[in-house]
Amino acid sequence: MNANRVKLFRRIGLWVTVAGFLWAISAAASSEVQVYSLGQSIAEALENNWDLKALAEKRSQAVDIRNQARSDLLPSFRTSYAYRRLDEVSTYRSFFDDDDIATNSKNNYQWRNSVSQPLFAGFALISAYRLADLGIDQSEMQMALSKLDLAQQVKEAYFNILVVDKTVEVARNEVEFLASNVEVTRSYFDAGMLPINDLLKAEMELANARQNLVEARNQAVLTRSAFNTLLARPVDAPVSVEDILAYHPEAVTMEEGMSLALGKRPEIHLIDIEIQRAAQQIKLARSAYYPEVSFVYDYIREGDKLDVSGSPFHDPERWQATVVGSLTFWEWGKTRYAVSQKESVKEELTKTRNAVADSVRLDVREALLNLSTAEENIPTTEKAVLQGEENLRVNQEGYRAQMNTVTDVLDAQALLTRARVNYFKALYGYNLARARLARAMGTY
Repeated sequence: MNANRVKLFRRIGLWVTVAGFLWAISAAASSEVQVYSLGQSIAEALENNWDLKALAEKRSQAVDIRNQARSDLLPSFRTSYAYRRLDEVSTYRSFFDDDDIATNSKNNYQWRNSVSQPLFAGFALISAYRLADLGIDQSEMQMALSKLDLAQQVKEAYFNILVVDKTVEVARNEVEFLASNVEVTRSYFDAGMLPINDLLKAEMELANARQNLVEARNQAVLTRSAFNTLLARPVDAPVSVEDILAYHPEAVTMEEGMSLALGKRPEIHLIDIEIQRAAQQIKLARSAYYPEVSFVYDYIREGDKLDVSGSPFHDPERWQATVVGSLTFWEWGKTRYAVSQKESVKEELTKTRNAVADSVRLDVREALLNLSTAEENIPTTEKAVLQGEENLRVNQEGYRAQMNTVTDVLDAQALLTRARVNYFKALYGYNLARARLARAMGTY
């Protein structure tokens, strides 16, 4: 092998090594678990969630409907080309002439161009346009309502991940402690200081703890899948969230919360839009009391050939302008009943709005009471953790001194585990209560 070939192989090897190194860096970067903050989670869900994208299409549809209604207010233009073939030529004989005189041709062509403009329709066209315009407001308010619900769901999924991760941590610590306790118990048993039953009980508690750890890990996977679904991410994508499972006092009075909710809740605004739509429906129904007036202008070319350039029986071009008015003056009370029905719909919506406002006030009150209850649970569960840790320490020392049994230690560990889980659940409940209060007030 000559020197040039050796250099070539060395260069190839160098490039392969560099490429492999770069690929490894890229793979490591792509496999990194993305860490989400709560604000980032909500923002990404609002941007990518499929349900919101579907609602965006509904708003686009509402805009198209509004534009259709607007076109009814503007003049329309129409052109048509017609051909008519007669079976025979009609004739007549003049008193002064012995020859038959034709009055038409067999081939007849007509090209008509028309402009039509509605002048008055009893306010029906204006009402239809305003109805369509309110349809846009309605779709936007439905979008706002869905955003509130989605933000609430993201918060719940986010805090679910945190509390499940804490549960996994507690379960892992319990397994480590019980594994250590089994070793101590086995050494006591080997020394003849404990009966076999104590060792078996310690091993059984360790097996149960390991099973609980497996279940907690599976639950952590499921909560992340639910979180990914809300953000329109792959369901099995790895994800981690910032730990904000902490206690932050919320200072909101009942009056402030209700005032904010009544001003911001989309449910109330949706009812208000429905009431406005009902008012336009009443105007639309009343339009039947008025005449409809329209203007039509026609420009016409006729002839007996394709170029419609006239003939002895057709003028080459002509125009006509027409103003048409029509009024249906008797339909056995149909219009009156229609107006009455629309007025009843509006009254129904007004009463519904009052019910929705009362429901909003109840939501705020309930959310504040739940927040207060969750807030009171935090110091209680926190104190229980401290007591559980001390209780476990005392029982461990007594066990080493042969003053306590292994059952006492296992019971103390179980109490501590339950206390720690309850503490994290209390923090989760408080943060979730804060999220629900924000939802009740129409914010996120």
